[in-house]
Amino acid sequence: MHAAAGDRLHVHSHAVGVNDRNGEILEVRGPEGQPPYLVRFDDGHEALVYPGPDSVVESPSEKQS
Repeated sequence: MHAAAGDRLHVHSHAVGVNDRNGEILEVRGPEGQPPYLVRFDDGHEALVYPGPDSVVESPSEKQS
């Protein structure tokens, strides 16, 4: 998984009735765009995240197409 600051992280929920989590990647702390990522989630919470297989990185350029 590779990301850049400004990309969005989408973490899919595994439970019925539990919302997915979305946030903006503020910093990439791993080499060459790899995790961990400092993420500000839409609820304002910031966390250092090592995304799992249930996560997707969406770059702004992908949304425009």
